[in-house]
Amino acid sequence: MILTCKAILFDLDGVLVDSTAAVERVWRLWALERNLDPEPVIEHAHGRRSIETVRRFAPELDAGQENLAVENMEIADREGVIPLPGSSEMLRKLPQDKFAIVTSATRALAEARLSYAGLPLPQHLVSADDVIHGKPSPEPYLKGASMLGFAAQDCLVFEDTPAGVLAARSGGMKAIALITTYSASELKSADAIAGSLAEMKLEFSRQDIRVIIECAVPK
Repeated sequence: MILTCKAILFDLDGVLVDSTAAVERVWRLWALERNLDPEPVIEHAHGRRSIETVRRFAPELDAGQENLAVENMEIADREGVIPLPGSSEMLRKLPQDKFAIVTSATRALAEARLSYAGLPLPQHLVSADDVIHGKPSPEPYLKGASMLGFAAQDCLVFEDTPAGVLAARSGGMKAIALITTYSASELKSADAIAGSLAEMKLEFSRQDIRVIIECAVPK
């Protein structure tokens, strides 16, 4: 399968970096310390800004203070934060003006996880600090497209969560979902599904990027 675009927008956690264990450890601890059932908290947290999870499950608490506490816990937890297959290679192949990272993490957390995984900081990064509405709103991806100077329909998004895929599709972008966090059946609204970035090749023409998926996963 081949998808063509002019620019690529990457989610961070679950696409470029494996931080699932750290995310779940932090949210489990946060929930238990506040007498909450951790499982729905963890499920909601994947792919969303921390402050939105706090507001949903603990609306009586100071969202700003709780969000800062979660951020500090996540930055401190670097165990098992590693690059996902193919991420380093794909980032090296892409010109800086052809891609951005669009993450639900704060800028400080995103930069920490990239560092822990040994991946370079990109020239273009949209974080939770840069938007009013996080995923599944299309605002983060639309901001990423605007930052690069491309129309939304010319951008291809790599995601790993239903919220992220919905954000991309709502913004008028094509999306490839990776089954690193959710099953293929939960990501079926994406244009294509794959196991990792390592299963893809990039080809460049004068203006376009061709993404060749060598092992697409059935929806």
